[in-house]
Amino acid sequence: MPYLEAVNREPCRADVWSRANSHCQVRYQLSAEAEADVLCRVLNHFALQSLVPQQVAVLQRDGQLHIEVALDGLSWHRAGVIAEKLRNLISVESVTLEPIELSRLHAAG
Repeated sequence: MPYLEAVNREPCRADVWSRANSHCQVRYQLSAEAEADVLCRVLNHFALQSLVPQQVAVLQRDGQLHIEVALDGLSWHRAGVIAEKLRNLISVESVTLEPIELSRLHAAG
């Protein structure tokens, strides 16, 4: 039976989920059908990961909800994964993700 030994070598690719990755501030802009549960379903994606947005703005117009969610403390990769999950929600028509500066976030709030 071959002898098993620990192999200490560098991973082949970067660990995009690592807490050591730099964090950024992001803004999600969503357009969705104006249904009673859409806002709860959108915010639930953040709550499931223990993320609390710094700012949430919602405007209903012409049967559409226009939602903006701003938060910080997550990696760009993680922000992108959340954006993809938001795009898969029923009634959500579009999701835009953009980085923002912390100073702009506080000035808007």
